[in-house]
Amino acid sequence: MTPWQLRQATRILHGGGVIAYPTETVYGLGCDPLYAKAVFAIMDLKQRPIEKGLILIGSRLEHLLPYFEPLETRRMAAIQRTWPGPVTWLLPARTHVPDWLTGGRDTIAVRITSHPVAAALCARFGGAIVSTSANPAGKPPARNPLQIRRYFGNTLDDILCNAHASRGSASEIRDGRSGRVIRAG
Repeated sequence: MTPWQLRQATRILHGGGVIAYPTETVYGLGCDPLYAKAVFAIMDLKQRPIEKGLILIGSRLEHLLPYFEPLETRRMAAIQRTWPGPVTWLLPARTHVPDWLTGGRDTIAVRITSHPVAAALCARFGGAIVSTSANPAGKPPARNPLQIRRYFGNTLDDILCNAHASRGSASEIRDGRSGRVIRAG
């Protein structure tokens, strides 16, 4: 990924567009989480009900803090030891967080990414972005740009390509209050 590609992707995000980008696990679809039209476009592309909610990623904790209420110091320290990396945590959502992100629940799914492209994208964007696997419901997540094109044609505003390998499975999801695994990675 070149600096120009990163600037272009960031402009698209700030303008309400939808992009695909690599993560630690699979390719993801992303947008500005507070731009409702872009979030609903992703849900339509994925044929995903809004009640499922979405994951937000950032390159540092400050990107995610506007979206969740921190837990007690000891719990937060345990959570932060898993970051950056492919562990997503369900944490108490702040009251102003839109239902299109939480699925109407009182928690929000957040992760600090360790993938160099995704982290650079969040850093350049200056905040958290939506991160949901790049696939329609019932299909395996895309692992490369060709699969993304097969699934979505030219409907995305940009695809960031990457030479870094990913694991190929979804991120692990854990409950922040208990540490319980909700979805194994």
